[in-house]
Amino acid sequence: MRCFGRHWQQRRGDAFTEAYAQSVSHRAPLLYLVVIFNALLVDWCFLHAAPLALLLVAPVIVLMAASRARYWLPSRVARRPVEQLRIDIQAMQRLGGWAALVFVAWSLGLYPYGDPGQRELLHFVIAVTMFAAILGMAHAPQTALRLGLAFTLPWSLFVLATGHPDAVAMALAQVFVTAVLLTMTHIQHRDFVRLELSRQLLARRERQTAELASAHYRQATVDHLTGGRNRRAILACLEEHLTGPDDAMRPWLALFDLDGFKHVNDTYGHAAGDHVLSTVNLRIGSVPGVSAHGRLGGDEFAILFDGSFDTETVMVAARALSAAIREPIAFNGATLRLCGSIGLHRVKGTTASTCLERADAALYKAKELGDGAIVLFGEEDEVALQRRITVMRQFNDCALGERLRLLYQPIYDCRTSRVVGMEALARWSPDGVEWQAPGEFLAIADATGRTGELTRLVLARTLAECRPWETGLEVSINLAARDVVREGFAETIAQIVIEAGASPASVMLEVTERALQLDPRRAAAQLIAFREKGFRIALDDFGAGWSSLSQLRDLPLDRIKLDRELAAALSTDPGARAVTGMIVALAWQLGIGCSIEGVETEAQAAAARALGIHLMQGYHFGRPELAAEALRVYAQAVA
Repeated sequence: MRCFGRHWQQRRGDAFTEAYAQSVSHRAPLLYLVVIFNALLVDWCFLHAAPLALLLVAPVIVLMAASRARYWLPSRVARRPVEQLRIDIQAMQRLGGWAALVFVAWSLGLYPYGDPGQRELLHFVIAVTMFAAILGMAHAPQTALRLGLAFTLPWSLFVLATGHPDAVAMALAQVFVTAVLLTMTHIQHRDFVRLELSRQLLARRERQTAELASAHYRQATVDHLTGGRNRRAILACLEEHLTGPDDAMRPWLALFDLDGFKHVNDTYGHAAGDHVLSTVNLRIGSVPGVSAHGRLGGDEFAILFDGSFDTETVMVAARALSAAIREPIAFNGATLRLCGSIGLHRVKGTTASTCLERADAALYKAKELGDGAIVLFGEEDEVALQRRITVMRQFNDCALGERLRLLYQPIYDCRTSRVVGMEALARWSPDGVEWQAPGEFLAIADATGRTGELTRLVLARTLAECRPWETGLEVSINLAARDVVREGFAETIAQIVIEAGASPASVMLEVTERALQLDPRRAAAQLIAFREKGFRIALDDFGAGWSSLSQLRDLPLDRIKLDRELAAALSTDPGARAVTGMIVALAWQLGIGCSIEGVETEAQAAAARALGIHLMQGYHFGRPELAAEALRVYAQAVA
């Protein structure tokens, strides 16, 4: 029906097909009910007037209408696929006009046999059936148009041909009313289309909103590397257990940290690291007794074990987890082997953070033990944790300059029998009475982010108290691990030295091997930056831990300080003397000076001198003292 304009065409698309079918299913059965009623009414009125053949047409019309009404019941339409609905609607468009012509033809066949009253009834029935047909197909405009034409044109022409005195008026009335009804149908279809477009738009937006919400939920709760729970999700799961009513069934919280994961990333690449994390996540989930798990960040996972486990059972489960992680992991032809440390804690308290603190304290002890150790947080750990928390709060809240004291230990040159330098040793006190060495509070300074402030304060005070531009002494300060890799730190401390009136060449910066392990490339670049500013650099505690002789060649070092453990063994252990002699010879060939710390006896000093070491420090030469006393001893030695 394209000739009638595109406005009479039904919209295409699955959504519109379903909408048309749903609308027709609520209207078509009522339309067919009208056809059935009118057919039976006409048949009854002409029962004794018309031939039997014409009267038998009514039952056929009734059966066909009843069948179609049943076919278009809403419950039956709702079960059909959209492809079948499209066929049904197209069939209705084709057959609707022909069915109307059959009904009109039957009515025209009865017309000659009726008296004036029966003929008026036919006029009324045709009009009512047409009105019902057009209104019933209001949302199927092409079908309504065909129905209107099939009813109006034949009947109007027939009325004009009968010579009825009111034929013209009747025909005009029917044509006019049909045109009005079709116009109303067109308007209803237009409004229906607009409403359906709005509904589809709203449905799309709701679907997009749901998809966006689902994506946000996945982003907020799913770890992008492992596909499991992320930090937020696993902590939320822990919070749910904390708010539960049964304290006896609260789960065990385990913090799991991979040992050697950085080596995998550095050696095989980040793709290998991601594969390891995904594999570890799957293996954790396969361990019996694990109720939930997720990655907190990096290579650290949080695991919830069944709350019904007792201490022995949860340790068995933790060992099973450790054994599962130790299984080889294949990646691109390589075999990766890792282990992990585990800290366990029975969930208590009211917040997830308190539980994490205790599990983390147990994990810290496990990592110190090494080799994939498992540590259960106990009562003594609670006491130590509370003390650490108290000290951390005191350190974080204090004015660091008021709670800091510097002691100086002399560096002795055996060749000239003179003190040539001072090493600044920091002491911090939470109360002004008890003073702690760096080994006790440096980790707290690192945790609170105050290592940079501490280093700057130590350097400024050392320069002010020792005045190297006057005494000619070399001053040594220790850099924290984070200071070594902190961008721009060389410029910061160089400015402090210049403002104090000293030369960077009079300052020896001592770095530890741990500082170089954090980020070897960045650490090497920073050491070069320190050297370019004029500072001298010493590698502290050499000979302890994982000391590598290649560092002596690759790093810009001025001096290495042999560890106190070597000093303690020099006078009694030939092996220690052999190792020390090799290190001294290699350093001499590389143009690097050597010193040794921790010398406490003359025998140790003599052994060190015999191996070619001339710079020494230790209790044999002087204990750490305040600046005034240390400089007084130095002045006496000079005199």
